[in-house]
Amino acid sequence: EVQLVESGGGSVQAGGSLRLSCTASGITFDDSDVGWYRQAPGNACELISTTAPEGTWYKQSVKGRFTISLDNAKNTVYLQMNSLKPEDAAVYYCAAGPSLVDPDDGNCGGTVAVRGGYWGQGTQVTVSS
Repeated sequence: EVQLVESGGGSVQAGGSLRLSCTASGITFDDSDVGWYRQAPGNACELISTTAPEGTWYKQSVKGRFTISLDNAKNTVYLQMNSLKPEDAAVYYCAAGPSLVDPDDGNCGGTVAVRGGYWGQGTQVTVSS
């Protein structure tokens, strides 16, 4: 059974930092594109960062503040989030698959956006102003 388990969410004040972790079992991250999505209430699910053999990618809204990294030995992907803003508040999901894109239906958790890959259960990030 494949599982992606996230941790590290929580509540911080604006300007603070959090580090999210996502550890996989049943799959090997170095065989996949791996990334982080987020979904705030009333907003569409959005892909915010990916890491793959060809490199890393960041959505413009998080570029320069968030850093994605992969520890293959631990089969764990991290998202270091600095200079957090209230608009970063959301449920954050890790995902892994042959390729990752924004979901057409606006919802996190479907298989199409991860091309048949896998999602974590999500972790809540709250940022107070």
